[in-house]
Amino acid sequence: MLQSFVPEPSNGRALRDAFGLFATGVTIVTTSGPEGCVAITANSFSSVSMDPPLVLWSPARASRRYPLFAGAEHYAIHVLAADQQDLAWAVAKDAGALLGTQLDQNAEGVPVLPACLARFDCRRHAVHEAGDHAIIVGEVLQATMQYGDPLAFFGGRVARIDLN
Repeated sequence: MLQSFVPEPSNGRALRDAFGLFATGVTIVTTSGPEGCVAITANSFSSVSMDPPLVLWSPARASRRYPLFAGAEHYAIHVLAADQQDLAWAVAKDAGALLGTQLDQNAEGVPVLPACLARFDCRRHAVHEAGDHAIIVGEVLQATMQYGDPLAFFGGRVARIDLN
């Protein structure tokens, strides 16, 4: 049944459900914090520009992790593979989920995850307020990739997509 509505605070669930009908990839963004690796799971990732190479993602401004990412000069965006669902949920629930994990670092000293489909090592280009979220635009300094099945988010759930 087709539904139509004007988004307002009283029907926020309907708007959230409508947004959820757009399948997205799942990423984990990492940066260095005072105590080590800080991570956040995000599905609001998109490419922006090829020249210069820019990407964006949009963390919630109410998140306790937001100040660390909005202020980070460098961070890494990891596109998750289908078998990384547990990692996505662990980081979504706990900013320190990767503390104590032995991680490599990129050239800028940002902790990076192994075995992701793609990784974009970024330098902050701009941060724009956008309602209850922010749009963080990063310049891609280095990209790493391998082919495989992606982890996706659809209808409020994480889903595995088998491309074979």
